[in-house]
Amino acid sequence: MDHHSPASLTRQAISATLHCLTGCAIGEVLGMVIGTALGWGNLATVVLAVVLAFVFGYSLTIRPVLRSGLAFKAALGVALAADTVSIAVMEVVDNAVMLLVPGAMDAGLANWVFWAALVFSLAIAFVVTVPVNRWMISRGKGHAVVHQHHHH
Repeated sequence: MDHHSPASLTRQAISATLHCLTGCAIGEVLGMVIGTALGWGNLATVVLAVVLAFVFGYSLTIRPVLRSGLAFKAALGVALAADTVSIAVMEVVDNAVMLLVPGAMDAGLANWVFWAALVFSLAIAFVVTVPVNRWMISRGKGHAVVHQHHHH
C-alpha cells in the first residue's frame, strides 16, 4: 500500500483527527461539565477543558506507542510531536465556537443548547483539523511519527 497516495494521506489524517477528537471531546466535555457544575466563569471553564483535552488527547496517543515498547519519555515525545498542533487547532476552534454560539456557555448541562453547541463545535474543529493533520503527515510530521512506531 502506498502511504503517500492522496487518498491514503486523507485516510490517515482523518484517523489521526478522529483519534485526537476522541481525547479532545472527553477532556472538553469533562472540563465543561466540571466548570459548569462548579459555577466557574467561561475563562476558567475553557482553560480546564483545554488542559483536560490535552491530557486525554496525549494519553490516547501514548498508549499504542508504549505498547510498541517505547520508553515513557520517548513515547511522550512522540505524542507531543504528533498531537500538539492538532489538539491546539481543535481546541482553539472548538472553544471559539462554544464562546460564539449565543448562550452555549451559559446554557448549563441540562440544556440541549449546550450539548448541541459542543457537538457542533467539535464537528467544526474536526473539519478544520483534518487538513492540518493531512499536511503534517504528508511532511512526515504529526501522526506520521506515531505510525513509525506502530510498524516496529
